[in-house]
Formats: sequence, C-alpha cells, structure tokens
Amino acid sequence: MHQIDLSYAIRPRRSGSRQIRNPLMQLLQAVREHGSISAAARGLGLSYRHVWGELKHWEQTLGHPLVQGEQGQRAQLSEFGDKLLWAERQAQARLAPQIEALHAELERAFALAFDDRTHVLSLQASHDDALALLRTHAAGTAQLHLDIHFTGSVDAIRALNQGRCVLAGFHTLEHPPRGSLAQRTYQPLLKPGQHKLIGFARRTQGLIVAQGNPLRLRSLADVVRMQARYVNRAIGTGTRVLLDELLSQAALDPSALAGYERCETSHAAVAHAVASRQADAGLGLESAAQAEGLSFVPLVHERYHLACLKSALEQPAMRALVAVLRSENWQHLLGTLPGYETAASGQVQSLRALLPWWTFPRDKKHGP
Repeated sequence: MHQIDLSYAIRPRRSGSRQIRNPLMQLLQAVREHGSISAAARGLGLSYRHVWGELKHWEQTLGHPLVQGEQGQRAQLSEFGDKLLWAERQAQARLAPQIEALHAELERAFALAFDDRTHVLSLQASHDDALALLRTHAAGTAQLHLDIHFTGSVDAIRALNQGRCVLAGFHTLEHPPRGSLAQRTYQPLLKPGQHKLIGFARRTQGLIVAQGNPLRLRSLADVVRMQARYVNRAIGTGTRVLLDELLSQAALDPSALAGYERCETSHAAVAHAVASRQADAGLGLESAAQAEGLSFVPLVHERYHLACLKSALEQPAMRALVAVLRSENWQHLLGTLPGYETAASGQVQSLRALLPWWTFPRDKKHGP
C-alpha cells in the first residue's frame, strides 16, 4: 500500500457542517471547478506561481501527474488526480460523524479560554493522590482547571523559580528538624519574602507491603534485617528525600537496603511492583496501597505544601484555588481519601511558619 503524508485542518463549510481540509485537495478541486490553473489560483486567492509550484511539488512527491493540459489551454485533472480527489471525498464521507464530534469537542475546549469565569492554573508537583482528586473537584465546582504535571519535588520548585509553572507541590515531615536532608534540599530553592506556602494536606507515608504483611515488616530496619526486596522512588522526589532522611535517623546504610537502586515513577507504580510480587516493600501512600489491595505500615506524618511566588497570590486563578481549598466540601472530600487529613488547607503562610530553617535577628530597637 502506498503511503503519503497529508496534513488536514478543520474548517466550517457554507452549510454549517464541518470537514477537514488539505491544501492539495483544495488545489485539485479548484482546478476541476475553474478549468485552468490561473483561474484556480484567483479563486483561492493565491498566485499562479504558487499554485503551479505546489502542483509540481506534489507530482514529484507522489510520482504521478495531477493536471493535464498545456499552459494557456484548459486544464483538467489527470486520471490519477481524479482518483485522488475521489478517494479523499470517500474518506470525508465515512469520517463525517467523527469529524463533527472532534470539531465540537475542540470548540468546547477552546471556549474555556474566552470564558471569564473559567481559570487555569499550572502546577508541577510531587506525585500525590489528593491532587488528582482536587483537579476533578475544582473543575466541577469552581471552573478552575489545574494543569498538573507530576514530577519530583525538587524539579517542581525549580520549575516554579524558572517561571514554568505558577505552583509547586512538595512535601516534608510534619516537624522537619534543623540540619535535616530536607533542609539541605529545599532551603536553597525557597526564599523568605519571595515564596509563600499554601496549606494543602496532612498525609501518612509508610511501607506498602503484601496483603497481610507476611514478612511482619514494621520499620525500615526490619526491611534491612529481613533482606526484603525494596522498590525506591527516583532521586529528586520528595519520597526519596524522606527515605534517605529516615535511613539516616535509623543509622542505616542505603546500600544495605536490597533494591535501593530500583526506582519507580509514582506511589501507584511502587504499589503495583509489590502487588505483582516484584518487590516486598516500598515507601508510599496508604491510598496507593489500598488501591492495589495491599497492606500498609504507617511510619511518618507529612505536610504537603503548595509553594508559589508571593506576587502570584492576587491572581484570579490563585484566589479561586484558595477558596476551593478552604471550602467545607473539599475538606470533607479530602478526609475520605485513606491516609489524608486537612491541615491548614487554603491558608497562606510564610516559609518560617512551617519550615523552621530560617532565623532572623529581631530589630535591635526592640531588643532580643
């Protein structure tokens, strides 16, 4: 079968129905209707030279003549040109219902851009089940569409600082200690006075294990002692930072964790690895474990933060998000997700209030 590469654009017809159009087919149709290349060019609002050049280009590409007739004489399509136009019309007729549906869907999507009541907010974030739930809830209740790209916590904050998103989602221990790995990771990326944190959720991370926890794993020390097969998250993710922090606190060498180098892209992928018996344990969310019918061993509580630039707080989309997070409906919905609780949801706070890594000397006039 001969393959050709044709590009199409959706355009309305005079009758009001839609069809997809290709420039070559429009040229052939114009030549058939007008009987000459010059008249076809005038009918299309193009130059004779352009139409002639395009026809010659396509004849060379397709390996067949498209138009017959000497210059200055009446032109008509070649047999191949006629068949090509006929084949295209047959395809248009068969695809008409799908074309109408596609055009209607595109119209609905682009209509959002012209609706002043609709907002779109770009968000890069560490993978989180509650964010996926928020995306659906915000679109349905507040006409707020969250354009979420899940990535590592570090990459999310970098994207925020580089202007590639408006919000960055990352997570830390509920009470991160001074000098911790989390401090060394996030403090260089966040600047007091420049960034603000919007409360999102409190969540539990722990070991995702096989149903019934047959190895009786209760801690990372148990995973090391039992030489259980572990599945990790990638470098730069908040959960990887958390794991390394917990290993350090327990005086455990990462190399002692069998499978430390094996990485998965999300909590769901970690749970699937355990469910398919490719691993015995992995650090992740209770909701991911429950979705795969697995057991869960809680280890720590975290705060999930939404970071933004202070200058973005007055944007309409940001105000709409804060209103959604503060609503009773959202906070009730969040509480139905396993392992999640509301925690200052929608409250705008300074870095210093939530992350005790910055200290500033008080004004000398007021004394220490």
